[in-house]
Amino acid sequence: MPQPADEELLRRIRSRDRAAFGLLLDRHLAGVQAYAFRMTDNRADAEDIAQETFLRVWDRARTFQEGRVRVSTWLYRIAHNLCVDAFRRRREVVEDGLETLADERYSGLPGSIAEERRAAVRAAVAELPERQRAALVLCQLQGWSNRDAAVVLEVSVDALESLVARARRTLKGRLREFREDAGQAWGRAT
Repeated sequence: MPQPADEELLRRIRSRDRAAFGLLLDRHLAGVQAYAFRMTDNRADAEDIAQETFLRVWDRARTFQEGRVRVSTWLYRIAHNLCVDAFRRRREVVEDGLETLADERYSGLPGSIAEERRAAVRAAVAELPERQRAALVLCQLQGWSNRDAAVVLEVSVDALESLVARARRTLKGRLREFREDAGQAWGRAT
């Protein structure tokens, strides 16, 4: 028996059908959590954002305008807005944490190079401006189409492509700096 489409599930959720809500939750929870984690780099925040996203879906199912966007796009728009809110609340904490990470990530120990690279990538992504980070995460890490990501971010496809290109350029430069610094640290360790 084929599974009902998201739109059908949302129609049923409007009537307070808990089973339909459970199906929609099962279908999209992991993706929303992954997106929130990539945006916040914090598992607890990602879980909270995913939970709040689905609470809002339950509470606001009647506001969904069927036919304008897909249900999944609407879900990710809610999650994105919650990520932005979390980012704004945590901005000072993140900036302090990145300074600490920058001090610690170049230990010069050969076995730590891979972890240092992962930390450098996470730090570089976290340092991107909010809209560039969101565009990069949706398109490059989540695999969304440019059209769908543009809807979530409320920008044109051209603007989204520009955001992704700027994010990639910025990351490339920051990772080049990491490689240069890591190479110097490696040379000191030998």
